[in-house]
Amino acid sequence: MHDRESKRADLAKWLPALTWMRVYDRLALTDDLIAALIVTAMLIPQSLAYAILAGLPPEVGLYASMTPLIAYALFGTSRVLAVGPVAVVSLMTAAAISQIAEPGSPDYALAALTLAVLSGVMLLVLGFLRLGFLANFLSHPVIAGFITASGILIASSQMKHLFGVSAGGHNLPEIVTALAAEMTRLNIFALLIGTCSIAFLYWVRSGLKPLVMKLGVSERAAELTKRAGPVMAVVVTTGLVAIFDLHDHGVAIVGAVPRGLAPLSMPTFDPVLWSKLAGAALLISMIGFVESVSVAQTLAAKRRQRIDPDQELIALGAANIAAGLSGGYPVTGGFARSVVNFDAGARTPAAGAMTAVGIGLTAMFLTPLLYFLPIATLAATIIVAVLSLVDTHAMQQTWRYSKSDFSALAATLLGTLLLGVEIGVVTGVVVSIGLHLIRTSRPHAAVVGQVPGTEHFRNVDRHTVVTSKHVASVRIDESLYFANARFLEDRLYGLVVDGTELKHVVLQCSAVNDIDASALESLEAVNHRLGEADVRFHLSEVKGPVLDRLRNTNFLRDLSGEIFLSQFDAMQALDADSVARARGSNAADAEKLHNDARIIAGKHGET
Repeated sequence: MHDRESKRADLAKWLPALTWMRVYDRLALTDDLIAALIVTAMLIPQSLAYAILAGLPPEVGLYASMTPLIAYALFGTSRVLAVGPVAVVSLMTAAAISQIAEPGSPDYALAALTLAVLSGVMLLVLGFLRLGFLANFLSHPVIAGFITASGILIASSQMKHLFGVSAGGHNLPEIVTALAAEMTRLNIFALLIGTCSIAFLYWVRSGLKPLVMKLGVSERAAELTKRAGPVMAVVVTTGLVAIFDLHDHGVAIVGAVPRGLAPLSMPTFDPVLWSKLAGAALLISMIGFVESVSVAQTLAAKRRQRIDPDQELIALGAANIAAGLSGGYPVTGGFARSVVNFDAGARTPAAGAMTAVGIGLTAMFLTPLLYFLPIATLAATIIVAVLSLVDTHAMQQTWRYSKSDFSALAATLLGTLLLGVEIGVVTGVVVSIGLHLIRTSRPHAAVVGQVPGTEHFRNVDRHTVVTSKHVASVRIDESLYFANARFLEDRLYGLVVDGTELKHVVLQCSAVNDIDASALESLEAVNHRLGEADVRFHLSEVKGPVLDRLRNTNFLRDLSGEIFLSQFDAMQALDADSVARARGSNAADAEKLHNDARIIAGKHGET
C-alpha cells in the first residue's frame, strides 16, 4: 500500500492534474464552466488580434488557443493560469520570423510553428534539469524596461491598421517613418472605427460597471459584463461594416477564416533554420516563463496555493510543443485572461480545457461571422491592452531607489525601441551583469568600533563608537571573489600604512557567504604582507560553510592570527582596555548613543 501511494505521489509530481482530478466535484465543474465561457468570449478577439500582430493569419490565433490550454491543464501547477497568445510574445515572434521569411507566406507559418516547438523543447529541457533559476538573470528592471518598450512598439505597430495604411518596421524609428510616409493614404472610415473602438474600450473599463449596477445587476455580474467589452466592440463594428459595405471603401477586414479544428502540423527539422531561431526561442522562453510564473504566483498567493517553477517550465514546454503541432505559434500565460479566469471563479485547470473546447466550437461553427470584422477593431483591442504595459510608476520608483538599476531599465527600454526586441533584451541583461560586477567589485567596507554599553560593532563614520589604536576592525559587506579581491587587499593595506601603532587587523566576515580561489589567494597575500609589517591578521564571525572550505586549505594553518566566534570576542582578546572603556560609559551616555545609532540607521538604512 505504501509503495502504491509513493508511486502515485511521484506520478502526480510530474502530472499535477492527478491531484485536482481526485477531488473534482459538481461545484468545481460549475465554477470552471462559467469561467470558461467568460474567458472564451474574451479570448476570441484577443487570439485573432495577437495572431495578426505576429504576422500570421487570424485563425492561427485560434489554433494557438486550443491544444496549449489542454497541455497546460495536465502539467501545470497553477489552478487559474490561462495560457495562449500574448502581446509581447507575438511581437517577439514577428521580430524573429520576419527576418527569415515573408509575412503571409507558407515559410513564415512553418517558421512560426517551428519556433513554438523549439521554444517548447528548450523549456522542457530547463524544467527536467531544474534550471528555472536561470530566469533570474532577467532582472526586474530589465523586464520592466522590455515590457514598457514592447507596449510602445506594439501600440505603434498597430497604428497602421487604425489609419488603414501599409507601414512596417522592426523598431520605433522605422515604424514612425513608414507611418509618416503613408499618411496621405489615410482611410477615414478605418480611423473612425479604430478611434471609436479605443474610446469605447477605455470607457468600458470604468463606466460600464456602474451603469450596469444601476440597472439592478449584481456587482460580480457587472464586473463580468465589463470584461466582455472587446466582444461588444467586435459585434458592433462587424455589423457596421457589413451593413454599410465599408469594406468596399477600403476598410480592411478579417475576411474568410477557415472553419475547423487546429490542423496537425509538423515543424521543419532544418538545422539551418533551427540555428537561426535558437536565440529568439531562448529569449521567448525566458521572458514567457518569467511573465507566466509571476502571474501564476500572484494569483496562487490569493488562494494560499503553491506554484512549482520547475514544473511550470515543463507545463509551458508542453503547451508550446502542442501549439507547434497544431499550427500555432509560441504561447505563455497571459495576465489579463488569467485575472479574468480567477475573478470568474475558476477552481481548477479544467477551466482552461473547457475554454479550449469553446475556442474549438467557435473555429468549427462561428468563423463565418468573423468575415466582416474590421482589422481596425482588433488593432484597437491590442492598443488598449498593451498600453497598460507601459509602467511609468515602476520607472519613477526605480529612478528614486537605484540609479544603477534605472540604467539597466533605460538601456533595455531604449535598446528595444531603437534597435529591436532581441537586441534590447540582450542589452539590458549585459548592462545588468556589468553593473553587478562593478558594484560587487568595490563592495562597502566599513571600519567598525564598539557601541558603548553593548557588544555591538558599527561603522565609525555613522555612529559614536569606541575604537582601538592597536586593533583595526573592518567589516566587508560582500562575498569575496575575483572581482573584489584586489580591492580588499588595498583596503587592508591602507589601514596598516595609516596606523603606525597598529598590531592587529580583524576582518569581520558576517556578510561573507563565499570566498572563491582568487579571494583566498588575496587573503593569503594579506596575511603574508601584514606579517612582514609585524601586524597579525584575524577573522571573526566566519560562517560555517565558508569555514569548512577554508579548513580544506593551508590558509588557517599559516594564519598569523586567530578565528573568533564574534567581533566582541576578538576585541576582548586583542585589546581588553578598549572593551573596558566601552563598558565604562554611564547609562545616560549609552542611551544617547543608542538613540543616535537608531536615528542614523533609520535615515541611512546602514549599520
